[in-house]
Amino acid sequence: AFTDLSGVHQVQGTWMGSTTLPCTYVPSEAFTQQTLSWSLDRDHSTSTIFRRDDSGDHVLLSRFRDRVSVPKHSPGNASLLIENLEIPDSGHYTCRVTWRSENNSLITKEVTTTVKVIKVAVTKPVIRVGELGLTVPAGARTSLTCVASGSPPISYRWFRSTPAGKALLLSSQAELVWDNVLPSDTGKYYCEAENR
Repeated sequence: AFTDLSGVHQVQGTWMGSTTLPCTYVPSEAFTQQTLSWSLDRDHSTSTIFRRDDSGDHVLLSRFRDRVSVPKHSPGNASLLIENLEIPDSGHYTCRVTWRSENNSLITKEVTTTVKVIKVAVTKPVIRVGELGLTVPAGARTSLTCVASGSPPISYRWFRSTPAGKALLLSSQAELVWDNVLPSDTGKYYCEAENR
């Protein structure tokens, strides 16, 4: 059984979105994975982004910290997930795996994928208006949900207006939930959606 890596030639990702660069092989008892690394070749210089060895997982380029990962407990899957894609993430990524065979020789294989990060038209969030005015029986479970279209990521905030005309921040989620609504919850609520 001879181990081979499979991947794809090109992957397209959307700015601020996430993408997976496939790199897989069929695990075999005859071969033990020793090291796995992902490197990026861009503007004629190559740098290692990610390395997995006996000492664990290491992200070696600070701009990829908290943005790249490789599945932990799935033998044969060395695919790289890149989140919050930035335009400079475009380039040639190489997955390199080294195995030790039963007779102690080392075998290294690699597969290269070109990543193209594209910008989508950037749009402001637009909130879809729901029913204005809601009558709910006291003691009921109810919720208000804010839905907006626009360029991701979109964050939401719910406010309630106070008699003094001030806005009271209630939640930083898209949904505002009452498990047991009280007569004192009567009032005006509004939602705010924000993106980059």
